[in-house]
Amino acid sequence: MSATEVLQNSDKSLAEHAKSRYDASVRLSVAPMMDWTDGYCRVFHRLLAPNARLYTEMVHANAVIHGDRAKLLAMDPVEHPVALQLGGSEPALLAQAARIGADHGFDEINLNVGCPSDRVQAGRFGACLMREPALVAEGVAAMIAACDVPVTVKCRLGVDDDHEYARFLAFIDTVAAAGCRDFIVHARNAWLKGLSPKENREVPPLRYDWAYALKRERPALTVVVNGGIADAGEATAHLDHVDGAMLGRAAYHDPWLLHRLDAAWYGGPVSTRADVLRAMRPYVERQLARGAQLKHISRHWLGLFQGERGGRAFRQVLSEGAHRPGADWSLVEQAIAVTAARPPEAHGFDAVGASAQK
Repeated sequence: MSATEVLQNSDKSLAEHAKSRYDASVRLSVAPMMDWTDGYCRVFHRLLAPNARLYTEMVHANAVIHGDRAKLLAMDPVEHPVALQLGGSEPALLAQAARIGADHGFDEINLNVGCPSDRVQAGRFGACLMREPALVAEGVAAMIAACDVPVTVKCRLGVDDDHEYARFLAFIDTVAAAGCRDFIVHARNAWLKGLSPKENREVPPLRYDWAYALKRERPALTVVVNGGIADAGEATAHLDHVDGAMLGRAAYHDPWLLHRLDAAWYGGPVSTRADVLRAMRPYVERQLARGAQLKHISRHWLGLFQGERGGRAFRQVLSEGAHRPGADWSLVEQAIAVTAARPPEAHGFDAVGASAQK
């Protein structure tokens, strides 16, 4: 489906389309990112990449069970296929939250075993669970029993001074024995002391070879690699070794990268930046009519014209105008007008797509 078709289809046809392409969507996905991958962001990313798999921000199981579900689990039908990422370590609570997520229509429930923040450690979930594989396996088994959608795990290679591949493989094998077949591997260790979450995304060295070895030695598992993927060439190269590439900050700061990869890997149409953004208009106007503020929606678009003539002016118009009372779609048209948007050039697409048609 093109960006326009995504917004024009009915809820039923969208759901059917999502199911039919769920397996293929593993090739390209966007990482769950706190404070970034909210619903507004995910709708934008869906228009850029109609075939990619999207993930929510991490939500703790307790919040899903006891919190404001209408807000925490808000999802527009155009987002499919979309996964709910859960945090937590108590199997019974994870099972209850997974069931709620599946009942709300999420296509996948993902367990976070990679977040290194102090708050997460204090709550005994996230990356510190890499040292408790039996507990992770118990939680995964409970989640699988509680819901009828795939349950997946996003993990690190280890924590702190865990530098033995055998320990990482033993973690995977333990969790796989509980029924998990899909692993997203952020190919770094998490350093639980001395580094901030931001530094944990940059300082620990990347070891993609561990993810490659995992796929080679456990071919029945689905392995997606994440961490440090900065451009189309790097993303495509990973497909020679694993089942998919998950992009994080690169997809957020340079969202056009998502469109290039989706078009190249899945053979879809190539749009212009302006056309993709204008496809957002019906959704944006619905949200504004419900009381949303443009600044909360448009903040995810600021990198759309990165590297293009007029890109800085585009960001400036949106940044300065979207927070003003009454800001509406006319401001978006003003921002588009200051760009020198050109149709995407064909060169480079063959290169990023060469290894993707698997």
